[in-house]
Amino acid sequence: MLTDGKRKSVEPMAARLGEDGNRQALAHFITTSPWDPSHIRARLAWKMEAAVRPTALIFDDTGFLKDGNASACVSRQYTGTAGKVTNCQVGVSLHLASDYASAAVDWGLFLPGTWDPTSPKADPDKVARRTACGIPDDVGHVEKWQLALDMADETRSWGIEVPLAIADAGYGDAAAFRLGLQQRGMHYVVGISTTLSAQPGEAVPVAEPYSGPGRPPVPKYSDPPRSVKQLVIAAGRKAARPVQWREGSRPAQAAPAASACTRGSWPCGSGPPDARSGRPPTVRSCPRAGCWPSGPPASPSRSSSGCPTCLPTHR
Repeated sequence: MLTDGKRKSVEPMAARLGEDGNRQALAHFITTSPWDPSHIRARLAWKMEAAVRPTALIFDDTGFLKDGNASACVSRQYTGTAGKVTNCQVGVSLHLASDYASAAVDWGLFLPGTWDPTSPKADPDKVARRTACGIPDDVGHVEKWQLALDMADETRSWGIEVPLAIADAGYGDAAAFRLGLQQRGMHYVVGISTTLSAQPGEAVPVAEPYSGPGRPPVPKYSDPPRSVKQLVIAAGRKAARPVQWREGSRPAQAAPAASACTRGSWPCGSGPPDARSGRPPTVRSCPRAGCWPSGPPASPSRSSSGCPTCLPTHR
């Protein structure tokens, strides 16, 4: 919305452009700002921290559906907004959240590889539109999970420390994201796909005897990893414990607790090993760090699960 002062400055320009003038130039005049947005985000985060009193950081992304291809970073990609692969932009965001409120305080537009001239997936037509869309030359393709970690670092630089991170499987499936959170001293509850590999909770890496010169052997698991789906089925329903993660929106019919959204969780994983060597992760924040698959064994095709680094004490 334009204030009276801004409207008075814009209307003469619109008249000079003419009825069928360059609307794109007018839109650029209105929407382009020379300010560094990080200062505005920091001020917003400080105000929201006081109002929300966050107990968790939530990482998420949102799709903005597009019919054309003129907007920056538009590409055919998956978005939960539509529940399918479609033409859209995707924005990654960080939210301060508590039991009673949440607010987005950091965000960024995801740039697909098709828009990056250095990417093997580069699309010449999309790369040619970078200048018209105002994309700086030094901005390239960065994975969503890395954008999320960068936002966590930026939030910390503002003096906001929240030790718990929450994200869906779009982030949780990336081992580098989980290890990045551990390296920052953060606990996490993230979704993971049931196809992800892990070791049973009782598995312990063992090093072979050192027999002479050369590098000492690195501890390895004796058995190959199995999929989370296989570990859940092997653990069985009796191994599950109920975990409440939020209050439901529907009113309780029988008892107040009935409105709580719950799901069974199985402590059956000790964490995904290195994909090439089978070694366990080199960074561990807790002896029980690993995968906590969610969903009843009767429906083994469920695609997501929870993965906190420590035993959950409450929601």
